[in-house]
Amino acid sequence: MSSPTFDAMWADLEPVGRVGSGGYRRFAWTDEDATLREWFAGECTRRRLDLTEDRVGNQWAWWWDGPGTVDDAVAAGHRGVAVGSHLDSVPDGGAFDGPLGVVSALAAVDELRAAGVRPTVPVAVVSFVDEEGARFGIACAGSRVLTGQLAPGRALALTDADGTTYADALRAAGRDPELLGPDEEALRRVGAFVELHVEQGRALVDLDAPVAVASDIWPHGRWRLDFPGEANHAGTTRLADRRDAMIGYAELVLSARSAAASRGCVATVGKVRVTPGGVNAIPSLVTGWLDARGADEAQVLALVEEVTEGARRHGAEVVRESWTPTTVLDAGLADRLRAVLDRDAAISVPVLGTGAGHDAGILATAGVPSAMLFVRNPTGVSHSPAEHAERDDCHAGVQALADCLRDLVGRGPG
Repeated sequence: MSSPTFDAMWADLEPVGRVGSGGYRRFAWTDEDATLREWFAGECTRRRLDLTEDRVGNQWAWWWDGPGTVDDAVAAGHRGVAVGSHLDSVPDGGAFDGPLGVVSALAAVDELRAAGVRPTVPVAVVSFVDEEGARFGIACAGSRVLTGQLAPGRALALTDADGTTYADALRAAGRDPELLGPDEEALRRVGAFVELHVEQGRALVDLDAPVAVASDIWPHGRWRLDFPGEANHAGTTRLADRRDAMIGYAELVLSARSAAASRGCVATVGKVRVTPGGVNAIPSLVTGWLDARGADEAQVLALVEEVTEGARRHGAEVVRESWTPTTVLDAGLADRLRAVLDRDAAISVPVLGTGAGHDAGILATAGVPSAMLFVRNPTGVSHSPAEHAERDDCHAGVQALADCLRDLVGRGPG
């Protein structure tokens, strides 16, 4: 089944934040972010959805045709079902990671309305802010602050590459940093969350399936390592007299790869900052960021301990910026979604784990029953302009999400 509203929304979003590489730079609390927020608000207004924001800035658009308000329904024991994802990107990221879930959620609501479905509980389309953490370094910041897993003081003190604090970025965007914090009232409205996401791998290509249900999210975290040194002239300072901060960083990169390979995990050092940063100057400080993940939580932590122990021998200061343990998504909700999709599929819908972090995992950790759907990515590539999903598979994802949402909130017209 085609989804013309999906196609129209996708075309509107396509140019926002696109750069010369063909990828996207859509970072939190920037001009591009403001454009995306305005776009989402406009789509919600067009659908007569009740748009609200929590204390973090996450946008929630509510569909409720029942008696009273959404809060009246929640007070009566009818907590809502939320669907959605995020609109921000990593540097030069692909078009689908995040926006596919938001656009699909809006299109799924359109499908249900066109079919005459009236929800028995409130439905929300949510767009989480700062999921990728590309600007300030902490992934899923919007959902972490919302649920109390990231303290407001720590969030506001985060800085970007230019030294701008999160608090200053909020002020520049016309927001009051003092309002940032957990929002129990907003979270209380949500009884379940389903996030649709492009697959970040090739499992669905190999299985020849357009859609899958998620089982769990691997444990993952980020660590910052500051290697000290002493600035000096690259041409006149003898090797024996040097305190080169880059040496410890170089060993970090190699040891992370070696430790990951030996423990069946993955580890990446994908960001580095060098001071003073001159070609002919010995670095006085090198800061690197380690990302570590794996199916086995104990092995991931052992990997990090091994790598950071070696870094400390070079005098490095190690700061854990984030850590998310193994997140098992709600099995009952996942089984229900799979049963719905299996009714219409020629083959059984697969169930996949993922090594990528998501807002669904943060909400699940906070006690909100959460599930995920994956849409096939023919390239298997993500966080890159090569990330892709075919139009027919996108439409299949919209239909899958609409079918699941229909099952969760209401079965027929009238």
